[in-house]
Amino acid sequence: MLSLTCKIAIKAVIYLASNADSGEKAGIRQIAESINASEHTVGKLLQALVKEKVINSIKGPNGGFYISAKQMNNTIIHVIVAIDGKDVFDECGLGLSKCSSTHPCPMHNDYKKIRDQFKNICQQKKIRDLCEPVNEGFAYLAG
Repeated sequence: MLSLTCKIAIKAVIYLASNADSGEKAGIRQIAESINASEHTVGKLLQALVKEKVINSIKGPNGGFYISAKQMNNTIIHVIVAIDGKDVFDECGLGLSKCSSTHPCPMHNDYKKIRDQFKNICQQKKIRDLCEPVNEGFAYLAG
């Protein structure tokens, strides 16, 4: 359902949120190493997230990427829409372009339930909610 790029973006945002209390800005290399992703990919994603106001950045020697307290209260769906678009929750589980309830793929009914549940989770979970388990050592951002 979510692209690999979107998953990396979510991890990067959670990383920034997990470190927001320190007040320090994070660089691309630091974020990429912490979430086990390519610097090139992370750099492009962070730029897109700044453009969509999901996170912030400051240029210069003391610059980097960070997330504000207000942005941490956004739901995770903001990150998903910024990277994969709003239609990601309407896509067919088998990738058909014309899948619908009137013209379903073989998995349509089952996949739609799961997709709708996942969308609800993404609309309810705030970025702040996802960084707490990381900070407490109950969840991880890299394997």
